Amino acid sequence: QVQLVESGGGLVQPGGSLRLSCAASLLTFRVYDLGWFRQAPGKEREFVAAITWAGNDTSYATSVEGRFTISRDNAKNTMYLQMSSLKPEDTAVYYCAPANVKAGTAKFDHWGQGTQVTVSS
Repeated sequence: QVQLVESGGGLVQPGGSLRLSCAASLLTFRVYDLGWFRQAPGKEREFVAAITWAGNDTSYATSVEGRFTISRDNAKNTMYLQMSSLKPEDTAVYYCAPANVKAGTAKFDHWGQGTQVTVSS
């Protein structure tokens, strides 16, 4: 069973930074490539970034490349999304999930509760 829990969201001013965390069960973390996705109000869920299980390859959506950095700590079974230079259009609920790194898609249509990120002055 895939088990992932997102945390770290909050309210931040434009230009600010935030780090999201995704805690996973051992099995989930060691078996799957993982990614971050987000859904803004009234919009479809979209790909943000993904990383292989070994951490040796990543991919990013064009809209966040150069501003966001995805990483993972295998010793802690935790994945991170460091977000910098945040913009109001980054406002969304952020989800982590098993992902196809090259395709930028989710492996399954199964989502946790997510963590809300609001970028506003």
